[in-house]
Amino acid sequence: MRQVLACIDGIGNTTAVCDYAAWAARRLVAPLTYLHVIERHPERAASQDLSGSIGIDEQEALLKALADLDAERSQLAQAHGRALLASARQRAAAAGIDTPALLQQHGELVEVAQSLEADARLFVLGQHYHATQMSRIHLDHHVERVIRAVSRPVLVVTGDHYTAPSRAVIAYDGSTTARKMVDTIAGSPLLHGLPCHIVMAGDDTAATRASLQWAAERLTGGGFAVDTAVVPGEPERALARYVGMQNADLLVMGAYGHSRIRHLIVGSTTTTMLRTSAVPVLILR
Repeated sequence: MRQVLACIDGIGNTTAVCDYAAWAARRLVAPLTYLHVIERHPERAASQDLSGSIGIDEQEALLKALADLDAERSQLAQAHGRALLASARQRAAAAGIDTPALLQQHGELVEVAQSLEADARLFVLGQHYHATQMSRIHLDHHVERVIRAVSRPVLVVTGDHYTAPSRAVIAYDGSTTARKMVDTIAGSPLLHGLPCHIVMAGDDTAATRASLQWAAERLTGGGFAVDTAVVPGEPERALARYVGMQNADLLVMGAYGHSRIRHLIVGSTTTTMLRTSAVPVLILR
C-alpha cells in the first residue's frame, strides 16, 4: 500500500509538516512514514591545501583529528535525526496515528525521494524560504528539485502552523496538465467533502467559461461541492487575492508547465505561488 512520506529536517516548520502529513494519511487511509535525510556537504569543507606548511607527523595527526571530528559529527547528526523522528511519532500518535514508520537515510534528499517514489502516494515537504513580494526567484531548492524529480503529488507546507484544510482553491488554466489534475482530485479521497473553488485567471471569455464548466462537472460528478470563478490579472497576484477572499486554507496547482530553460528565463506561476502562498500548496502532475 503506497504511503504518505513526510520529509522532516528539524528546521522551521517541521512540526507543521508532521501535522499536515498526519492529516493527509488519515484522509487517504494510507500508511505514514516520516523520513529524515542526513546530507553531506563537502563543498563547505576547507579547500586550502596546507600539506606543504606542516611536517609529515603533524599532517598525519591533523588528518586523524579531522577524521575523528567527521565521525563525531556523523554520530551527532544520526542522534539528532533519531530524536526528530521520535518526536514526529509522538505528534502522529496525538493525531490518531499510532504506528507511523520512521526512516533515516544518508544522501541527497532528491535522490532519496526518487528511490522511494514507487512506494509513495504523496510527499509532504516544508518550504523554508517565504517571500513577501511576487519576485520569481529564490525558491527553496530542495522543494523545487523534489517536485521536478518525482511524479507523485507533493504537498508543500508554506507556514509554521497547522490548520486542518476546510476549503480548497484549485488553480485551473484549461491545459492538459490542469485537466489531469482535475481527474486526479475527482478520483482521490484527499479533498473529498471539502468545498472547492475552481479558479481561472485572465479574461472572462466564452472559451474560459466552457473550460471551467468541464472542470466543475467533472468534480461535481465525483461528489464535490464546487464553485467556479474567473479572476482578472496576472495569475500569481489574482490567485493570492482569491485565496484570501475565500478564506481558503489549501491551494491546488499543476506542476511546472515550462521547460527548465524557459523557467529560468521567465519564471513559473507554480514557483512564485510556492514562494509566496500564505497557505499550503498541493502540486499535482
